[in-house]
Amino acid sequence: MPNYIAASRLSSTQVTPIAVPRLPQAFFARPAEVVAPDLIGCLLVKRQPSGDLLWGVIVETEAYCQSEPACHGHRRRTPSTETLFGEPGRFYVYVSYGIHHCINVVTGQANWANGVLLRALALPGEPERIAAGPALLARRFGLDRHQDGLAVAPTSGLWLAARLPELALLMGSGGQAKSQDLAWEGASPLVRCCRIGLSQGQALPWRWYLRASRSVSRRAPGDRRPGRDQAWLPVRCP
Repeated sequence: MPNYIAASRLSSTQVTPIAVPRLPQAFFARPAEVVAPDLIGCLLVKRQPSGDLLWGVIVETEAYCQSEPACHGHRRRTPSTETLFGEPGRFYVYVSYGIHHCINVVTGQANWANGVLLRALALPGEPERIAAGPALLARRFGLDRHQDGLAVAPTSGLWLAARLPELALLMGSGGQAKSQDLAWEGASPLVRCCRIGLSQGQALPWRWYLRASRSVSRRAPGDRRPGRDQAWLPVRCP
């Protein structure tokens, strides 16, 4: 099993999401299968009524496109999927099994259903599995259909911020680890595998997750969960 680098060894500087720039709309104006892996390590940030910021690091995503059967917009455009056909850079929220909310980001271009499902987050100072799945993520952030169509921007109170510096360093260029402390130097820190929980399109490898995270909803076959002393964890703000 690879030796994952601990958060305390990645950086001695605690990072606040206020100092991390938000992702511009142009970031989302690309195909979902391109945006999804680029979102790993980025932040989901919500401004609370008190003014405090609730944030978590995205550690798992899935891509969906109108051209494949698992996408909600594959067959037709409906009132409930209208947001998915809209301009990129908005949140698309749907209800799964009539009870669970799932948060997506619209990508690509208008009039073509395309989006990325946020599957799991790691939150600083909180239980590692508190947002390890789409429904848990939405519940922890208090998100539901009221956020459907909301712009991904600080002005809306819910946005996405750029990848944390220590994760950008960890991932390096070309998707390869660049730290001399890593036993898996040169190996990809991201796992790419098939999507899960689907009745159609299961074979398409459009799910990505951070290999060193213990907050992933479900790991790929043969990929063992890292030990607590080896996993990457987000650092709480001072």
